[in-house]
Amino acid sequence: MGYLRRHPRAVPYLLIAPGLIWLGLLFVVPLYYLLSTSLQSGDIYEGFRQTFSWSNYSEMASQYRPQLVRSIQYAAIATLAALVIAYPLVYFIARRGGQWKSLLLVLLIAPFFVTYLIRTLAWQTILADEGLIVGVLRDVGLIADDGRLLATSFAVVAGITYNYFPFMALPIYVALEQFDGRLLEAAGDLYANPLKAFLRVTLPISLPGVFAGTLTTFIPAMGDFVNAQLLGTPKQYMIGNVIQSKFLVVVDYPLASAGAVMLMALILVGVFLYARALGTERLTG
Repeated sequence: MGYLRRHPRAVPYLLIAPGLIWLGLLFVVPLYYLLSTSLQSGDIYEGFRQTFSWSNYSEMASQYRPQLVRSIQYAAIATLAALVIAYPLVYFIARRGGQWKSLLLVLLIAPFFVTYLIRTLAWQTILADEGLIVGVLRDVGLIADDGRLLATSFAVVAGITYNYFPFMALPIYVALEQFDGRLLEAAGDLYANPLKAFLRVTLPISLPGVFAGTLTTFIPAMGDFVNAQLLGTPKQYMIGNVIQSKFLVVVDYPLASAGAVMLMALILVGVFLYARALGTERLTG
């Protein structure tokens, strides 16, 4: 205590020291080994050695570009779909839920207490060729008699959207739940119609939640591989499937590490550009 009294400026550093140690052990050190492995060469039989083989990156980019592009497309579509579904739903809960607000929130997140794998396998049953949904769509002529939903891009995107839905819904709910309804009354007094009041008052106030929700949905969706594995075919595989296969099946650690580093770099660049486009200081100020 005497040291802290003599050196009060050291207090903030001591408080953040446990977090920095945790970050260093579980992020910086693994990231170092990942970067180091991505520049190695060799195989599982003769061993891997550090040769600073930058060709791993060019090989990954050229050979698996379709999977990388597909990952961006699927993640973007799933994020947009989650936003379109989540916003009106959580708006209703936050603004009209009343005494049922807590119950509605529990019902919203209750399915996600079930493990990720079980939820994804459930979609295999929901979208099965002989299932209720496909049968109804065939009856009304929306899909052909021999058409299907499972093992398609639609199934993969639907699975991603469902599995990461809470990451979109909860941040938006927090932003809307703190919204002061008197602002809408003031907008009405200034002769704003409901649509204009929403666009000029509600939407701007909820943008921090939208920003957080889109990021926390898009980032894990980019690296997802379970949905493509269980709900799609190799034609729908994403970059996460390639990395998983290189690590666990092919046992090509350098190429797998290069793919993981490229994925992280791409996500960081995307997040930076997205933040600059929206202006995070303006959103959170």
